[in-house]
Amino acid sequence: MEVEGQQLKKRKQLGQDSMHVSSSSMDYRRSRDNKPRKFFDRYSLPAGWLYCPPYGDNIGFIIPSKVPLSESFNKNIPPGERYTPKELIDKQRCLGREIGLVVDLTNTDRYYPESDWTSHGIRHVKIRCPGQDSVPDAESVDRFISEVMQLTSQASKYAVVHCTHGHNRTGYMIVHLLVRNQSVSVGEAIAKFAQARPPGIYRLKYIEALYDFYLQSKPELLVCPQTPEWKRDTDQDNEVHAPSSRKTRAGAVSDADSGNECIPFAEVQMMRNFCYQVLNLDVQARRNTGIPGSHPVSLDRDKLHLLSQQLYHVTWSAEGPRNMMLIDRENCYLIDPQFYFRKVQLRFPCKYIYEGRDDVTHHYTLLDGELITETEPETQVKRTTFLIHDMISMNKVSVTELPFHHRLMLIEDEVIRPRNYEREFLFTCVNPYYQYGLEPFEVRRKDFYLLSAASKLIKDIMPNLPHSADGLIFQAWNATYVSREHDGRLKWKYPGTNTVDFLFEVGVDGSNLFYLQEHGNKKLIEGCRVMFKDGSDLSLYSGRIIECSWNSHENAWIFEQIQTDKSNPDYISVYEEAKHNIEGNLTEDILLDEIDKVASLPIYADWVKHHSGSFRDAWRRQ
Repeated sequence: MEVEGQQLKKRKQLGQDSMHVSSSSMDYRRSRDNKPRKFFDRYSLPAGWLYCPPYGDNIGFIIPSKVPLSESFNKNIPPGERYTPKELIDKQRCLGREIGLVVDLTNTDRYYPESDWTSHGIRHVKIRCPGQDSVPDAESVDRFISEVMQLTSQASKYAVVHCTHGHNRTGYMIVHLLVRNQSVSVGEAIAKFAQARPPGIYRLKYIEALYDFYLQSKPELLVCPQTPEWKRDTDQDNEVHAPSSRKTRAGAVSDADSGNECIPFAEVQMMRNFCYQVLNLDVQARRNTGIPGSHPVSLDRDKLHLLSQQLYHVTWSAEGPRNMMLIDRENCYLIDPQFYFRKVQLRFPCKYIYEGRDDVTHHYTLLDGELITETEPETQVKRTTFLIHDMISMNKVSVTELPFHHRLMLIEDEVIRPRNYEREFLFTCVNPYYQYGLEPFEVRRKDFYLLSAASKLIKDIMPNLPHSADGLIFQAWNATYVSREHDGRLKWKYPGTNTVDFLFEVGVDGSNLFYLQEHGNKKLIEGCRVMFKDGSDLSLYSGRIIECSWNSHENAWIFEQIQTDKSNPDYISVYEEAKHNIEGNLTEDILLDEIDKVASLPIYADWVKHHSGSFRDAWRRQ
């Protein structure tokens, strides 16, 4: 497998992948860009691929490999250097290894069609990882381990794992698998991979991330292998890495804020199963890999009548990422939109704290909320806050069947008030047993208002919020907690704030292609028009998830940012819903007029009178 260094120096690197892509095919781009057009060669080789050894020794039933290229690339490859999926299968078969699974970690689909494997009865799994210094996220690692371990039921079958060159991303994933399933240290696993696939992982960031993930001490003199000679001249993966966007989602918690402590995979699975259990989700519903919480239904003209059918209350829609929080007796976990758990240093005492008992905290209490970034008006200091807007379980007991107003009171009485009581008490102590001031962010319950207060909320309250808001949330007062979408929660967004996350790709002919999810597969959206900034090299965005907002003046979607925290585009239902909202054009004036009509109905006054006691209890803080 080794290639002599002197031979490498004599050879001329062939097929360097310039990755230049033609400008957008849209008229507005053509009229503004008079630069010579360079065309994208779909079959140009990844930089450094040609003289990279094709595969390494097997590590158990796993074979690390560089990406095999379909026969369509052969025009750019000398006969003796070709490495197609079929050649990989044949070579491994000659070594007595029958391939049962191929895990593709590249961030593009251009290297081969999936049928190159499935036609041979081999399962193909795609886990998109950007490469270079973008370390695969925890969700990708979990999926990799799950997919590979499924192969163990097939006797004598091997799994081929590849990124572009089969070293950094491939090694990172395999090391995770070794640490979790063979009880070896990170250092031992890294060395084991390096022995099978010299020189091993040669990007320092991947090695450091592995030690940090498993909370294992790095060697005092951590030596990273030198970049292989076949890679030094062009140290890139050539999988179209888009430039990082300066715009980030509000409320994101940094590693420094929330800690980077590794959570054992079995523990994560146990907590995920608990979430499924208290939400009463069946096996089919559990296949959705996203956070399993309740999602609001978009409020448009066709749904305005719902406001008069049950008692709704209203709050603002914060521009922060959706998160859940799971509290157990000793730890607290923040759950992000991808259903990944991160341990955070927060304390939630039970009501026993009023009796002087500091040893009793919540155990398996599950909260729903959003993480926001607030800016102090006077000092402009930014702080992160978790706003709780619902409760799913309390101390292992599901509360999803309780009406919303009851759950809202439980948040205040069982979570917020005991916490505030203890914090104030400890502030007076000389040697407190816990310091709330060291917590990474604040925790509050979100405020809800009478439906009739919607106008005041929009015009007076929301403009003075210390964080961004993009619309209103209407919550049915007596609704149970329902996972996914339901009419008990409605969301209205300001016109122009509807966004959709597309998967963007550059076609063989240089055309712009936009995909969404449908039944777990990607679906091309015909006639979709997206405007990018003038002069943008669109090849840098290919294979990435891009967030786009609608611009009615241009009658087109406008590129906003790359979604670095997402590996899949939105479902097509999100796109259709956004289009429906845009076409329905439910303006602020129309909405408030309808709310005034509902609030003036006699039945609304009866509802308010009937629930006046609940109002007083739930809104003590307002």
